[in-house]
Amino acid sequence: MTTDNNDADGSFDAALAARICWHYFKEGQTQELIAQQLNLTRKRVNRMLGEARERGLVQITIQRPLGLCSELESRLTNMFGLRHAIVVPSPIGNTDVRVLVGSAAGDYISDHLTPGAALGITWGGTINAAAQSVRRRSGEANRVVLLCGGLAESTSINPYDNASMMARALDARCYYITAPMFAASAELRDLLLVSEPVRSVLAMVPKLDLALLSAIDLTDQSKALEYGVISWNDWRSLRAAGAVGDICGHYLDADGNLVEHSLTARVINPSIKSLQVIPLRVLAAGGASKVSIVRAAIKAGLCNVLITDESAATALVRR
Repeated sequence: MTTDNNDADGSFDAALAARICWHYFKEGQTQELIAQQLNLTRKRVNRMLGEARERGLVQITIQRPLGLCSELESRLTNMFGLRHAIVVPSPIGNTDVRVLVGSAAGDYISDHLTPGAALGITWGGTINAAAQSVRRRSGEANRVVLLCGGLAESTSINPYDNASMMARALDARCYYITAPMFAASAELRDLLLVSEPVRSVLAMVPKLDLALLSAIDLTDQSKALEYGVISWNDWRSLRAAGAVGDICGHYLDADGNLVEHSLTARVINPSIKSLQVIPLRVLAAGGASKVSIVRAAIKAGLCNVLITDESAATALVRR
C-alpha cells in the first residue's frame, strides 16, 4: 500500500527528494516505478520533483544533500578508517550500478584533482563511466597514467580507450603501459618490466597524487570472465587458491593478502607498495558481487576513499 504524506507541516524532506531525483534524472526511471519502489503515490513523486526544481536541488546536476546516505558513509569511514566514503543509492531495475558509481567517481575526480596533479587509473566499466562523467577542463597541466597493460581483444571497455577518454576530458598528457595486461610467460614479463617505456611509466606510480582504482571480483558474474580477460580454468584455480578478486592486477584473499598463482607471475602492473604510497587511493566499486574484494582492498591498504552503492555499503558494515 502506498502512502502520501501531504507535508502538512510545510517541511521539505530533502533526503527523500534527492533520492527521487537520483532515480528519475540519473537513472531515467519512471515516476510510477519510483513511487512503487519507495512506497509513495505517483502524485507525491511528481510534486517532490517539482519542488526540488523550485528549491534549486535540481540544476544541471543533482546536488547530494547531507542525509542522502550520510549514515552509511559515516559508518564506513569510522569502521575502516577511510578518509572519505561516498555512497550512492542502489539502482532500481536493470540500471548498471557501474554507471552510477562511476558518475560519482567522476565527480570526485573533478573536485579533488588539483592543477598540475597526476592521476592513475585502472580499467573497467566503472572507470569508463567516470571518464565520461568527469567535468571537462583545460590548461591545468594534469597527467593521466594507465596502471595496467592492454588487451589484445576487448569490448568498448578497453584500458587504452578509458585512459584516452579521461585524458581528453582533463586536457591532460596521457602515459600508457605499452605492454599486454598479461605476458605470455613470467620470463617475458620480467623483460618487459625493465624495458622502456614500461619501466619509466611504472616509475611514475609512487609519485602520483591520486589513483582511481576498480575492483575485479571473482564471482561467476565477473566481468573478467565476460570480457575474456581470464579463462574459466584460471578463474577456478584462483578461487581455489583463496582469491576473491583483484585490484590493479593484484589478486587478494578475503584478508587482503596477496595470492600466489601462475597468473600473477605474468601480470604487468605496478607493485603493491608503489600503489600503497599514493596519497589518495580511490576505489570505485558497487554491487553485491564486489563486497569481498572491496573489503580485501581496504585491508590491503589499497583504498582510503571508497565510492560505492547502498547495497554494497550495507553489506560492508555488517560485522
